[in-house]
Amino acid sequence: MGTKIKQIEYYLPEGILTNEELEKAYPEWSATKLEKKVGIKQRHIAGPNETSLDLATKAAIKVLEKEDKDLIDFVLFCTQSPDYLLPTSACLLQSRLRLKTSIGALDFNLGCSGYVYGLALAKGLINSGVCKNILLVTGETYSKFIAEDDISNRSIFGDAGTATIVTYSDENQLGEFIFGTDGIGAENLIVNGLSARNSYILKDVDRPTLYMNGPEIFNFTIETIPPLIQQVISKNKLQLSGIDYFILHQANKYILEFLISEIGLDKSKCHIDMLDYGNTVSNTIPIALKDAFEQRIIQEGDKVLLAGFGVGYSWCSTIITI
Repeated sequence: MGTKIKQIEYYLPEGILTNEELEKAYPEWSATKLEKKVGIKQRHIAGPNETSLDLATKAAIKVLEKEDKDLIDFVLFCTQSPDYLLPTSACLLQSRLRLKTSIGALDFNLGCSGYVYGLALAKGLINSGVCKNILLVTGETYSKFIAEDDISNRSIFGDAGTATIVTYSDENQLGEFIFGTDGIGAENLIVNGLSARNSYILKDVDRPTLYMNGPEIFNFTIETIPPLIQQVISKNKLQLSGIDYFILHQANKYILEFLISEIGLDKSKCHIDMLDYGNTVSNTIPIALKDAFEQRIIQEGDKVLLAGFGVGYSWCSTIITI
């Protein structure tokens, strides 16, 4: 039994934070220079009462308009900003979408590598005969964890939700996967508070905030991702020239251009498009896949290398056939 990606949809919250707005709040920052360096002009921001589950639900409704929802037999929800510590958001999503109750549903806590991990989980569930049609959703609202005066992270991260139908197929269109984990870097991208390790009975002034050590995340990326690309190409018994397109996690323009140069990739075959979205964490790869296909940058039959990397440290890569 094979597996394939059948449909992808995404949803962006209506709120928008532009570089010009950031420049007004922080005059020492230039909107033009910010766009040139990180490749982001604006990012969508969830409203005060809008959550990752809300964003994922709206993306899922869009994708299920084209599918028979009664065929869905498993829900996988990737998020690091769940609505509740418990219950799991995937169970709530099942209820919101009115999916049948004879299905599996679970959350998994991964960030920028999460979508590719989700594809691997879906492939395993289908190939083992557990199910045939999986709703893989991602939803992130990192903005809720970013301090008001943290201009660096506010300039990078945006919110979004995506929904993907992964289904069985006569041909296996999801290739072999390479995984990586190194928890030594956990403290370089972390949200403290609201956890068993740190008191979750907090005053408003002590609300959980995101901390990112940018230089260390950059070092991790440039050390880990070039060999990852070579490893996944080799595991799939291909050559670099046999890859039609590369979609790496859309961290920021500077990192992606450095990786492209370091690996020696053809820039015309590499996706860099976060201008209107920002870094949406686990959402970046499915958004890029959807956009690239709709713009006919990639077409049926193309081999596309996907690579996610970041918080954890965690990384994952595969090659799919469109």
